[in-house]
Amino acid sequence: MMELVIDSIRVSLLNHQRVVILKQREVDRYLPIWIGPPEADAIAVRLQEVSVPRPLTHDLLHNSIKDLGGVIDHIIMSSMENDTYYATIVVRQGDKTVEIDARPSDALALAVRASVQIFAAPEVMKKCGVRLDRDSGLAVVGEDEMGVPTREASGPVGEEEREKLSAFADFIESLDLGDMDAPGGSTDHLGGDKPDGDEPVVGG
Repeated sequence: MMELVIDSIRVSLLNHQRVVILKQREVDRYLPIWIGPPEADAIAVRLQEVSVPRPLTHDLLHNSIKDLGGVIDHIIMSSMENDTYYATIVVRQGDKTVEIDARPSDALALAVRASVQIFAAPEVMKKCGVRLDRDSGLAVVGEDEMGVPTREASGPVGEEEREKLSAFADFIESLDLGDMDAPGGSTDHLGGDKPDGDEPVVGG
């Protein structure tokens, strides 16, 4: 498994959809995932340590797991099928381990509340991981069996594809190539409309 950290939460300036940018720890590779506004809010509230008067939905779920004797151990971005990511919440209950299927956005909202590690299956990063080429500045998606990048997320695109990629393009443009080794953790959060499901910004 490959450990990830939440680098930032971005918003597309064209369609106002949110994307959470996960960064592989100690490696310059990213995993961008579309998320809905409520889930973006749930993640950002916790990362920014904003106090809320009553438990939010993900607070309720986290508290319920604890009150039932469970402990969230870690979460995994387990697969990507038909342009949709799938996640697993791993819960320890005594000497038993329970794996709960979840949307990545919900899993991430729980992970930040439980302060647990975030992992991705190697096949997910191999297929959807995005690297920034230091020489060209282009985003390169996926790898072949030898670890060689398979395609560039660049070139002429239509309006629909431009909208889909805009949030990640904004993120790429904001990177300072001289600071690529700096740790992640910042959160940029803005409002907007709800997208359909947890989908990759770019993916195979």
